[in-house]
Amino acid sequence: MSLFGDGLDRAVQGAFTRPIPKSAGAQMRYLVKQLKGTRAVAGLLGISQRTVERYVKDQIRRPRTDLAQRLEEAVRQRWQPRIRAQARRQAATSTGLVLDTRARFGFTAAPGTTDDARIRHLTLALPPHHAARLLDAQDQGAGEQQLRALAAEALGEVYFRDGGRRAAGLEVEFTDVEHVEFDL
Repeated sequence: MSLFGDGLDRAVQGAFTRPIPKSAGAQMRYLVKQLKGTRAVAGLLGISQRTVERYVKDQIRRPRTDLAQRLEEAVRQRWQPRIRAQARRQAATSTGLVLDTRARFGFTAAPGTTDDARIRHLTLALPPHHAARLLDAQDQGAGEQQLRALAAEALGEVYFRDGGRRAAGLEVEFTDVEHVEFDL
């Protein structure tokens, strides 16, 4: 599970204008339409093509728990692609992201400063250029460590260095992450 990648996905999903289909049959029909066939859906979910057809016809109504989770995740990843793209574009160009986190922040700074490592709870609005870097890195398949490094850099710039007005040269280490939440 990717804490930062999933957090960015949840933030974008908050922009959806309609809820995803609830029933297994409706979710299967949506996937069949998106992937243009039952064979592709069966391959994606790891079930037989005939089982997909039964769900589409509402002959089977309640999937196993593991299949229900895979089905919902597959639908959620493909739901409202234009709304998703628009929300990402808006965050990257004009509104930015809000980052809420509780983590340990460590620093490379002069000994005896007040910036020693400790658990902090921060809620900050990241400017659009930082949001664009995070979202672009996620699109390009960046791993958890790369997203964490970009978030640390953004927090260092916005919070600790205050846009270059103080603490010049302060490098932020973002560790022991307890919670991360993004919002558009």
